[in-house]
Amino acid sequence: MLPVLKLAWNEEVKIGDAVEKLAAEFCLTDDERSELLPSGKQTRFANRVHWAKSYLSKAGLVDLTRRAHYQASDDGRKVLAAPPQKIDIAFLGQFPGFEEFRTSSSEAKASEDAQIPAAASSEFTPDELMRSAHEEITSSLAVELLNRVRSGSPDFFERVVVRLLIAMGYGGSVSQVDEDLAVVGKSGDGGIDGVIDQDPLGLDRVYIQAKRYAADNTVGAHAIRDFYGSLAGHKATKGLFVTTSTFTPAARLTADGLPQKIVLVDGKQLTRLMIRHEVGCRVQETLQIKKVDEDFFEE
Repeated sequence: MLPVLKLAWNEEVKIGDAVEKLAAEFCLTDDERSELLPSGKQTRFANRVHWAKSYLSKAGLVDLTRRAHYQASDDGRKVLAAPPQKIDIAFLGQFPGFEEFRTSSSEAKASEDAQIPAAASSEFTPDELMRSAHEEITSSLAVELLNRVRSGSPDFFERVVVRLLIAMGYGGSVSQVDEDLAVVGKSGDGGIDGVIDQDPLGLDRVYIQAKRYAADNTVGAHAIRDFYGSLAGHKATKGLFVTTSTFTPAARLTADGLPQKIVLVDGKQLTRLMIRHEVGCRVQETLQIKKVDEDFFEE
């Protein structure tokens, strides 16, 4: 926050220019400059610069002069006349405007012990904290889904895999689920647990091998070679090997070297796909993040 304030000591600064100047001042690498937030809509560094300006504005140290521009206020210039080593949340706490912002944010919470928003007491921006919390919730859900799948029967796991593929757009429409599932788990299937059309017209088919294993029971190269043999017996060109555990490096190397295309999906990737396509889970709540519509306030 101190470098953001210093840029606007004697002149109005465009926030986009501030991002570029500070990136150069901090000698950021190209990778550091281009690192995106998980949303993919803004770089992490630009996001931090914007939030720094926002906090400084709440404290009254900068004035938002016009769209995307700011300048140090009288109080801001007083701070810069004898600058601290750094400006952080604790430093901003001495300014009534920032305290009012913190208090109003706390009062918005329903409980008596409402705390200052995490973003106001952390080195991370609210966007980063929000994404981190979302990732933590998603990771916890992924673990629970994997445990549920592992505790089911092998037949149930095979059905989960095919339902996921249907949700991803394979095999046509969802109305075809029952028909597609009928081919799963048949006796004498020659090492094939499921077959699904790659496209709605059935121009090509994907053969599935599904192994419901414990975490410590990894899939090795021999299992991949056996699956390859099954594909050859069916004259298949594409295969999908899914497991609730993991694949050994040798297994992945073997799959890469085979003439048939065999895609390997381990337990971690499986649950991420299940979450993305809402298989075995559903949306509980949707939070909308909104921002000021600058065009609305343009004169």
